[in-house]
Amino acid sequence: MAAAWINRAYGLLNASMGNPPHELNELDWKADLSGKGSRVAEHVAAFANHPGGGHFVFGITDNSEVIGVTEDQIEAILNKLSNVGRQGLEPVISIDHTVVDFEGKPVLIVRVPESPTKPVHAKGKAIDETFVRSGGTTRRASRQEVGNLLLNSRTPRWEELHASPLMSADQVRAALDFSSVFEALDRPHPRDAEELWSWAVAEGFVIGTVEDGFYVTNLGAISLAKRLQNFPSLSRKAARVVVYNGNDKTQLKLEMEGSKGYAVGFKGLLDFVMSQLPQSEVIERAFRVKRTVYPELALRELIANALIHQDFMIGGSGPMIEIYSDRITVTNPGTLLPSKRLDRLIGTQPESRNEVLAKAYRRYKICEELGSGLIKAGVQSEMWGLPPIKFETGDNYFRVTLFSPRTYAEMSQAERLAACYQHAVLRHVSNGTMTNKSLRERLKVAEKNRSMVSTLIQQALEKNLIKAADPENTSRKFTEYVPIWA
Repeated sequence: MAAAWINRAYGLLNASMGNPPHELNELDWKADLSGKGSRVAEHVAAFANHPGGGHFVFGITDNSEVIGVTEDQIEAILNKLSNVGRQGLEPVISIDHTVVDFEGKPVLIVRVPESPTKPVHAKGKAIDETFVRSGGTTRRASRQEVGNLLLNSRTPRWEELHASPLMSADQVRAALDFSSVFEALDRPHPRDAEELWSWAVAEGFVIGTVEDGFYVTNLGAISLAKRLQNFPSLSRKAARVVVYNGNDKTQLKLEMEGSKGYAVGFKGLLDFVMSQLPQSEVIERAFRVKRTVYPELALRELIANALIHQDFMIGGSGPMIEIYSDRITVTNPGTLLPSKRLDRLIGTQPESRNEVLAKAYRRYKICEELGSGLIKAGVQSEMWGLPPIKFETGDNYFRVTLFSPRTYAEMSQAERLAACYQHAVLRHVSNGTMTNKSLRERLKVAEKNRSMVSTLIQQALEKNLIKAADPENTSRKFTEYVPIWA
């Protein structure tokens, strides 16, 4: 399966050999590689600065005569250009290539992709030493052109950065587990190595070519690593599960640190957490069965959020799941985004500091980008009779806590108010309203004690947590309520 760029390059080559033959901004003929290294670097940088990148075609003279290239020439050219891209330019540029038959002779086409970070220039020199393509030639950029390149530059996302040194295809296969993603995407395994690597590059797991080697990206390593410890910059990002005897940290029962990438190891992580939770016996369909005191669906959403939305720029810490006798906490590095509020997390527009990761994990069916993850967690918590979900944030962390089931009498006043507000939010984002009856059902309070719930609703009104959905309604018995911000 030929890469899309090859067809485009072949079309450009045909266009350049028309009547009269002429070089293009996107394509440059070369009989062979010039011995002057600085000029080679200028050409490569100019293509990397050009919209859509560009292509060298080796085996064609300046007079458009097709002379072809030998295998020795191909090897020498690729070695030289690869070294220039890796060691002679800032930022680093990776090339791709193919050999095609043109007019009965082999010619080498080398692709230089457009760099998202511009201007590309000689390593160790000022950005004034920038070159661009113009009129089918390479020339020095004007100050205005350098400014335009800066304006059209993009800082690489965390997911796109290198997590490994240059690795061979076999080394990448040994380090990453691709099979789990194929299964998550319901797609067949690639038919051959060429299709596998084209797919891996397109997914953003690796950068490079089979011939030159690959860099595993942060996205590839954090998602697919067979052992995160093999990627030093990410080894502390493995998820940790800590179980305590009791409701504080004084008695450690066990500690487990994950080793796999998140996409590869998510199911195993969730299964392990569920296996460590307290259990209770319930009657389901006339049979007595054991189930955990926390809903798996809620934990799945909260753990996935912690993995995906953490701040990867905070070193030395990773996601942590702590299990106590009366609660479970899920903590991730990174404070709440400035645009978010603790009391408005459920049902708000989704936003992530790691957009590429979030989008990929939605496709892998690990999370959703619809903002419904916390809604599901909240609904499940209510169904299982848990106190309201607690959200906390600090200078370098964000934490979510699920508490074990408690009756209305066992809840503190603050928890009762939080439960009232959270119930109103969940009803509102589900296109409904809160009533005395719905809140009683959520808190498992009998109808004969409706006055207790009425008092709670009145207190929530006084604290501006909720308001009447219809201000004109004067009947307290049938009043419907919505969050104060609705």
